[in-house]
This record gives sequence, structure tokens and C-alpha cells, in this order.
Amino acid sequence: MGINKKYIDARNESAEEVNDSDSSDSDSDESMSVSNEDNSEDEEDNTTLEVSTQQEGDQDNEEEDEVIKAIREASTKKRDHPPVIECDSFVVDISFHPGDNLLAVANIDGDVLLYKYTNEENTLLQAIELHEKACRAVDFNGEGDTLFSTSKDKSIMLTDVETCKLKRFYDDSHDVAVYTISSLNEDLFATGDDNGTVKLWDLRVNDDKSVFSLKKNEDYISDILTHSDEKYLFCSSGDGSLTTIDLRGRKFFMQTEEYEEELTCLGLFRDETKLLASSNKGNLYLYNWNEFGLHSDMFPGPKTSVNAIIPITENIVVTANEDGILRAVHLFPHRYLGIVGQHSLSVECIDICNNGEFLASSSHNNDIRFWNIQYFEDFDKVDKKYNKHKKKVDMKTNLPSSQRRNNAEFFSDLC
Repeated sequence: MGINKKYIDARNESAEEVNDSDSSDSDSDESMSVSNEDNSEDEEDNTTLEVSTQQEGDQDNEEEDEVIKAIREASTKKRDHPPVIECDSFVVDISFHPGDNLLAVANIDGDVLLYKYTNEENTLLQAIELHEKACRAVDFNGEGDTLFSTSKDKSIMLTDVETCKLKRFYDDSHDVAVYTISSLNEDLFATGDDNGTVKLWDLRVNDDKSVFSLKKNEDYISDILTHSDEKYLFCSSGDGSLTTIDLRGRKFFMQTEEYEEELTCLGLFRDETKLLASSNKGNLYLYNWNEFGLHSDMFPGPKTSVNAIIPITENIVVTANEDGILRAVHLFPHRYLGIVGQHSLSVECIDICNNGEFLASSSHNNDIRFWNIQYFEDFDKVDKKYNKHKKKVDMKTNLPSSQRRNNAEFFSDLC
């Protein structure tokens, strides 16, 4: 029987439609497969990005935690020096007791304050009203049982440290205001006034007259110093000269020519074979023993007045400057070691405690700050091949006692 041609054509057309439909479905499956692969890749990229972002965040948090940790460690570090003493009146001079943890503070009101100091706190033991005008200088004797003080009112007072009662009084000791006072031994002390007169006093003499007087200077006597043999008495002056007195013979010995700057303070070094004088122009002058007429060496410093100096070791001196900075200087060889500490205003006076652990300094802010300087024991040997071009860097370097840290040291803690 013959096959109907129309049926065959219809079946062929149906088959073609089916084939077309299968082809379309196949293309659709392929398209979906490609789309799924793309979505999978996008999801992987997003996941990788999220993980990377999270890791970066964790790393930032870790770095931030390290910074916070370093700051906290610095702020919670155990105190190694007494806290700041905030005074109500201007501080003119300070002096450490030679044996006990006591600090005498002379102020512009004429009073002397006695503080007991520890690393934890400072305690005001006594506020002794002594002078009618500003108390210019204070000094303990070698035994520590007597406190010497002098004033703008020209008087000199000796006070018993234990009872805080007056032991001896010298009224109108000079013709003008007394600027400085220094206890030399158990019997002798010396004073210098605003007009350049130096006087020597003997406690064994019953009257209130000095046993020796000399005027070789035309301006105030800024500092008075003797050495262990007590052969010479050295006197620096605002007229720019250094005067040496034969202490045993009680007569004038030698005087330098006047520098074009004020000499502000004195110190002894190298087993008392070197004398050091500071100036208001920032210079340090060194004198050989028995050659006090002319300096043997000069060490220029920053262009700011050195108001006071204090020997720390046989080779190291700390200078108190008008710019508020305490600087450590190595003298043999000459080298700036760095910044011991800083005030916001000019530093007027400094002193070192009986065991050499603390340095105290006072400024125009009426504050007294303590600095732990024990680390200087490791500084006595300095490389003689010093690069002078490092001077500016060393002058800005903060030593362990400083209130500030060097940036390199801080960030090294984070590594």
C-alpha cells in the first residue's frame, strides 16, 4: 500500500521542529552552564576579596593594638624618679641634703621649703619663713645639720635642719644684696654680692664680721667654689671674669681677662685637675690647674644661656639652659650626649642628690622636676673617633631620663 505523501511531509516537518527544539534546548543548557560558571567565578572573587579585606583589617587591628600596647606600657611604666613639685612662688634656688632624701627650696618670698622625696610622692616637711625679701641661695653644710641661706635683704641665716630653728643670724652682711652662698667646711663659708664683693666667714669667730673681703669684680658674683684641698676659692662673675683667691693665705691670687659674656657657674672635673666655667652665650671654658688666668679649651654650645651646670662624672656635665633644656656634655673628648630633660621655660638651677641617682631642676614655671640619671655610669667611655657632623643629631637625642622618646626608639617597639 502506498504511503501518503502528505503524511510523510507532515511527519518530516514535525521531526524538524522536534530537532529544532532539541537544538534550542541544548543551546539553552550550554548558556546556563556558562552563566553558572561565571557566577561561580564571581562568587570566588567576592570570597577572595572578603578574605583579603578581613586579613588586611586584622593586620591593621594588630598594628593598632601594638601601638596602643606600646603607649600603655609607656604610661604604666614603673616610676623611677620622684614626681614634679609644683610651687606657688618663684623658685630661686634648690639644694639636696648630703645624706637624707631632703630637698631645700628657696623662693622669692624669702622662705625655705623642706621636702622629703621618694619615687611615689614628695612631702612638704617645713615651710621656714626666714628672710624679709627674696631668698637668693641655699646650701647645706657637709654634715647636713645646718642650712645656710642668704637674701636680697643682705642677711645671712643659719638654720638647724632638725628643729628648723635659727642657729645664727648675720644682719647687713654686705652693703648690697647677697647673690650666692657656699659652705666650704665645718667652720668656713663664703658669700658674693651683686656688686662683685666676695666675703669669707668663720663660724669660730663670735662677732658678725667677715674674716676676709675682696672686691675685684664689677658685677654680681654668680658662683663660688672650692676643692677638697681648700687651697683656692674660685669666683665667677657677671662681668665676664674668673677670680681666684688663695684660701689658705686669704689673699687675692689671680684673675682672668674679662670675656665678652657673663660667667654663670663653675664645676670641677678630672679629679679636680680641671675647672669648668659656663657663660650666658652657651659656651663652656676649661682651665688647667694653677693656670686660672686663661682657659685652655673652649667648648661652644647652643646659642642660649647656660644658667647652671652640675658635674655628673669625671667627664660628664649637665647644663641647664635658658631654652628650658637640660643637656649632657662629655668633656674629654668634647661631645654632646643628648637631652637629659626639658622644661617649658628657662631652667635657673640644678643640683644632684647625695647618691647621684637623681638630678633636680627648677624653671620659671615654678616647678621642680626630678630626672633619674643612673644610666650615665655607662657613658663615661666615648669613642674618640667622634664625627663632629653628628653634633646636631646628638643635641636633639633624648636620653633615658627625658620626658620624650626618640621616634626611632618608639617605632622599634612595634617591630
